[in-house]
Amino acid sequence: NLVNKKGKFNVPCGKYKNPLILDEKNLLNVSRILKDVKILNDDFEIIGKYVDEYTFVYLDPPYRPLNTTSSFTSYNEFAFADSEQIRLAEFYHELDRKGGKLMLSNSDPKNMDKNDDFFDKLYKEFNIHRVEARRNINSRAEKRGCVSELLILNY
Repeated sequence: NLVNKKGKFNVPCGKYKNPLILDEKNLLNVSRILKDVKILNDDFEIIGKYVDEYTFVYLDPPYRPLNTTSSFTSYNEFAFADSEQIRLAEFYHELDRKGGKLMLSNSDPKNMDKNDDFFDKLYKEFNIHRVEARRNINSRAEKRGCVSELLILNY
């Protein structure tokens, strides 16, 4: 998303020594690959009508916060609280019934609370894999490192 929680444009300029502003070969390749692709920018449920047994869907919602200080739950002005996580899980079940191949990623609440079964309960019928992911963002170096994240698959 290109906006912050207030709905304002939020894309950093970046600092590059030798930026390749126009990569003609890459742009032409991407254009060719995306020729028959439909890109949607809307609520996740809008894709439901496009999903069938020939569809692969990767869902990457705002992660559920691991604690109160890592409370990022939205890419824009709309919060993605537990109620939205539940709505997404219900939609995941709906897409599964349509036969699509599904992959969803999210934070693993067990990093902070071994008894937090929020996602384990929501996706109990599916394959839940805990994978290590490196986190390099923290003001305190000792807090950086690997955490468990979830990959939830219906295959």
